[in-house]
Amino acid sequence: MLPVLTLGMEEEYLLVDPETRDLVRDPPQEFMKNCHEALGDRVTPEFLRCQVEIGTPVCNNIKEARRYLVASRRAIIQNAEKCGMRLIAASTHPFANWGEQQHTQAPRYDHLDADMRGAIRRMLICGMHVHAGIEDPDMRIDLMNQVSYFLPHLLALSTSSPFWGGYDMGMKCTRLGIFDAMPRTGIPDHFDSYAEYERMVKMLVDAGSIEDATKIWWDLRPSVRFPTLEMRITDVCTFVEDALSIAALYQSILRMLSRLRDKNMRWRIYPRLMLNENRWQAQRYGMTRHMIDMSRGKCIDFGSLTEELIEIVEEDARALDCWEEVRNSRKILNRGTSACRQLQAYEDATTNGADTHEALVKVVDLLVEETGEGIVN
Repeated sequence: MLPVLTLGMEEEYLLVDPETRDLVRDPPQEFMKNCHEALGDRVTPEFLRCQVEIGTPVCNNIKEARRYLVASRRAIIQNAEKCGMRLIAASTHPFANWGEQQHTQAPRYDHLDADMRGAIRRMLICGMHVHAGIEDPDMRIDLMNQVSYFLPHLLALSTSSPFWGGYDMGMKCTRLGIFDAMPRTGIPDHFDSYAEYERMVKMLVDAGSIEDATKIWWDLRPSVRFPTLEMRITDVCTFVEDALSIAALYQSILRMLSRLRDKNMRWRIYPRLMLNENRWQAQRYGMTRHMIDMSRGKCIDFGSLTEELIEIVEEDARALDCWEEVRNSRKILNRGTSACRQLQAYEDATTNGADTHEALVKVVDLLVEETGEGIVN
């Protein structure tokens, strides 16, 4: 029996002042009020006031997820503009200073601030999470062990955080380097069963280290609230089409692994050191270089690996009715991720005589434009 693999998507955005292009440190109260009126509990504040998060309900397929994701982005963009702000879907702002931001006043966030201090205050980053419905807990753990191999591939296709605090960091994904300063992050551990995972969580809770498993912030985790496997490694995509392609690819990979499992076959489990090496390659170079193909024991250019992956999951993508979205991942290969386009915009601006700040402003303008592309008329 294959899992249902329903979908849920979450995206985090940044609010920008259209005059300075810097972040809005304290958005007007009517912004969230208007967003709640439009989207209900599908929109929530984030730890920092300059951020806002949206989530889709449970979706039966990628087409349904598309409708909710596009409608949510549209509502946030429109309500931001009504309040004199703009929206960007990127995992870091090109030049904003994390030390100048204010955290949202709420018991959950106050507790996080008291517990994590400087580690959480630096979290001026945004991500995209994709939930896939897997009813059986042991299957959820088994698939988590196997699909971890593909997490760096998904990250590479999503990168949108090349700048941090006004600097080109030399990485396509700066976000994970910042997030990894938090505890309980990174590639998940290997577990033989859901019971073993629960015992680990119980030990942490009983020891007083965490309140519950929501404080485990791995790149991939069993959701606490839903019977899902939550993929959390990816940057937020500036183009909504890229986000949908990555969600469809994740869903298709899980079905492919489930199909193998149904035949008493499985993807080989590799040491976490090897997975982390590909994770680093994705952080550093995104989709522009290579990764280790562990079955061959050598580096292969990322474009070839992606083409092979598309071929491997074609049967599953067609069965899930998301073949078009999976194929569209080739567009990411052809035009680059948001990180690639941001770096090109910066280079073009400096070539034309702009100073560093002026060039970074051009990057913000690009992000505002691309965040709303195909969404707002």
